Amino acid sequence: MIKTIKFATKAAVLAAGLSASTSALSAETLIVGTWLPPTAAQNAVVWPTWAKWVEEATEGRVKVKIEYDVGHPKTYFQLVEDGVIDAGFSYHGYVPGRFKLPLAVEQPGLGVGAEAASVALWRVQQKHFAKANEFVGLELLGMFTHGPGQLMTTKPISTIAEMEGKKIRIGGGVQAEIGARTNIAPVAAPATKVYEMMQQGVIDGALLPLGEQKAQRLAEVTDTLNLIPGGMYLGSFSMFINPDFLEDLDAKDREAIMSVSGEKLSALAGKAWQKADEDGLAFARESGVNIIEQGVDSKFNQDFLKLAEGMDEAWIESVSDRDVDARAALEELRTIAREYEAQAQE
Repeated sequence: MIKTIKFATKAAVLAAGLSASTSALSAETLIVGTWLPPTAAQNAVVWPTWAKWVEEATEGRVKVKIEYDVGHPKTYFQLVEDGVIDAGFSYHGYVPGRFKLPLAVEQPGLGVGAEAASVALWRVQQKHFAKANEFVGLELLGMFTHGPGQLMTTKPISTIAEMEGKKIRIGGGVQAEIGARTNIAPVAAPATKVYEMMQQGVIDGALLPLGEQKAQRLAEVTDTLNLIPGGMYLGSFSMFINPDFLEDLDAKDREAIMSVSGEKLSALAGKAWQKADEDGLAFARESGVNIIEQGVDSKFNQDFLKLAEGMDEAWIESVSDRDVDARAALEELRTIAREYEAQAQE
């Protein structure tokens, strides 16, 4: 079914090209698959900006086309690896066990925004994590995080203890560990299903970044937002392309595409998702959501920090089979992120 979509799309592109100029006919179409709605930062800002960069860098020889709803987000790694689509992105937590190393950036306590975290993750991936070959079969274009993940619920919750037994949506990754430590009843589901699940009472809340208050209209079904400094976690993503697609391009176009990817694309994505959080919080305020800003010294925040103790060590142990110096990588990631954030605020 999905392959049919791709072939039909490429056929349509070719048919449209028959009535265009000779130069247009010679352009290669790079199909990027996405699973979030057009309003999401990834589709409203990141992919369109990168598409423009690619077309400019290749002098129009490669054009980017975005295809929506090609499959469940957890399938995108395989879809790109198999060549069903040429490029895409996904959340590492949707494929438990395969992408252990990027979860370093998800651990509580980093205390920076998405742009700084994204740049730090990309640099540490290149220096420390790449040799573990977790992305075998794919060519990385960039990595990023969403903004700090916070607790949003359909009924008032004001303490960590009140989370116990509540049906809370989690998306995988470090959220699973947080869920276990808070004794919630975890419900695994992609972000695109949360509105319906909250509206219908299937779940009592969700762990998500604030951008989803607007992008997924969750402010309409959220009663209370508990915000703690730095959030409960970060969510890590990667953007990737099929290596065979790249190999089929002229060398200068391969180089051109990669020249507008990497850290440049990672920073763009992080910044876009960070801005989405600002817009999401403003939208939640306008919508009348009860927003509780839990300070550093609040019982809610202190209880969470106590609950999170030992998570660094648990992650380090979980990647002991990856043959990397996980402790050094985690320390370097945090240093890079905090220095980047400090410089950005000067």
